[in-house]
Amino acid sequence: MENKFFERPTVYVGEVSINVVNLENSLDFYQNIMGFAILDRADGKVRLTANGKTPLLTLEQPENVKPKEERTTGLFHFAILLPTRADLSAFLKHILETEHRYGLGASDHYVSEALYLSDPDGNGIEVYRDRLSSEWNWDGDKVEMATVQLDAEGLLAESNEPWSGLPSRTVMGHIHLHVSDLDSTERFYVDGLAFDIVTRYPGALFASTGGYHHHIGLNVWNGVGANPPAENSVGLNWFTLVYPNEETRSEAVNRLVQSGVTVTQESDFYVAKDPSSNVIRMVLPK
Repeated sequence: MENKFFERPTVYVGEVSINVVNLENSLDFYQNIMGFAILDRADGKVRLTANGKTPLLTLEQPENVKPKEERTTGLFHFAILLPTRADLSAFLKHILETEHRYGLGASDHYVSEALYLSDPDGNGIEVYRDRLSSEWNWDGDKVEMATVQLDAEGLLAESNEPWSGLPSRTVMGHIHLHVSDLDSTERFYVDGLAFDIVTRYPGALFASTGGYHHHIGLNVWNGVGANPPAENSVGLNWFTLVYPNEETRSEAVNRLVQSGVTVTQESDFYVAKDPSSNVIRMVLPK
């Protein structure tokens, strides 16, 4: 894992907040299967961490919570980036030993190797490791990515170390969202937030800053014109974009406001919604 994609001056995803049906059941999964540790908890919310200091994932059980709604905008998956291939190897062995039954999948994306699963409520999760950026292939400003078969045997042979939870250098690598329309979405993230489109797939865009393969994925695979889910349904509450400094964040806020987007300030962060009502908290590094 190359830290340059998750530190100044890059703008990156820092934390994701999701709704769950039963907080205690979800905690069992996220601690014992995923390997998170509890950072703190209060008022039906729990913040989870890998290093004991930095929150990566917040779980919330809202009042009158509704199960995951299908064919809506919102979370496709959030992606946990492990520091090394050996860490991903240990995680895969751990998952196979637990007989986890939440739709384990695997892919090689050229830039990364990835495992896919879902939590007990159907929230999508990717766990991956990056190849070195020097091994990525670029055609101009577009990076080559694909979905091909993962070398699972090679991955399993990478390490004999037992899984002992998420390594301390684990980060939130990216988030992938369902959206209702790609054109308005591209304008929001590119013209408003100054992300670069680095890959285009049928029905999907992948965006980043600082030359990463993607910090944000955006797709219309749930249908063009899909509606947002109810606020109390399982799925995404919000995610953070971490800005390097106040100047860069203010510039982004001003661009959004000038384009007609409503931006509000709450304590030490700004809140905006993309055209599909996905909620973004614009924060500074802690």
